[in-house]
Amino acid sequence: MLWLGLFFMVPFLIVLKISFAEAVFGQVPPYTPLLEHAASGATTLRLHATNYAMLLSDPLYVSAYLKSLMFASVSTVFCLLLGYPIAYGIARAGPAARMLLLVLVILPFWTSSLLRTYALIGILKANGLLAQALSAIGLVDPGFALLHTDWAVYIGIVYNYLPFMILPLTATLMRLDFTLLEAAEDLGAQPWQAFLRVTLPLSMPGIIAGALLVFIPAVGEFVIPDILGGPDALTIGRVLWIEFFTNRDWPLAAAVTIAMLVLIVLPVLLFEYVENRRAEREAMA
Repeated sequence: MLWLGLFFMVPFLIVLKISFAEAVFGQVPPYTPLLEHAASGATTLRLHATNYAMLLSDPLYVSAYLKSLMFASVSTVFCLLLGYPIAYGIARAGPAARMLLLVLVILPFWTSSLLRTYALIGILKANGLLAQALSAIGLVDPGFALLHTDWAVYIGIVYNYLPFMILPLTATLMRLDFTLLEAAEDLGAQPWQAFLRVTLPLSMPGIIAGALLVFIPAVGEFVIPDILGGPDALTIGRVLWIEFFTNRDWPLAAAVTIAMLVLIVLPVLLFEYVENRRAEREAMA
């Protein structure tokens, strides 16, 4: 609790306080205080909700939120589709091979994600490695480029966050009793039926954990859309950067931060509540 209070609640309360202030340019800090002291000694609390009203009324911020949610949702689905068979193969491998495969999964973490994202530019740009390969087999024209498109952002997010999906899935699948699949096969189930009725339900905790580990940081991602997406990939992370460091409008940037946090945390808390209620009902049954 001390850790949570020190590194989450204290910064959250500071940002929440700034979000209800009003921007004042040319002074430090660049926002009005919430408590104003009159000459008579009276103290007045002044809360400004105009920043939150702007988030709902300005199409720029609504579009940025929707763009961020789309990037995060689609990338999470791609990570699951790619990560599930990889995790399943690692879980079914022998101990020595499993250790080697896990090292290969975490090997990209030995280098900076910024460097890996910049390296993707050489692959996705016009006349890059991908364009040359696809052009050689006649699928695209020679000047084809994925760089500065939404697909480049998807590739960058999936490439950087795929291990976050594989690792919890592998841990869950390693605890799976694979004799259940043999029993299902003995009872006449086809492999796809055994997967849908046995493997998939039992691996659901790993799927949920991996999806949350990918989706939550991907919503606020700034570097990958900025480098690979070009000017049209305006995400909420880029809006935060512009408001804080370019426009110096700290209260509006703080309101964007709080809204993004609410957008992410509330569904997670609701899901946790539903799961706890379901576990209690199963325990009482």
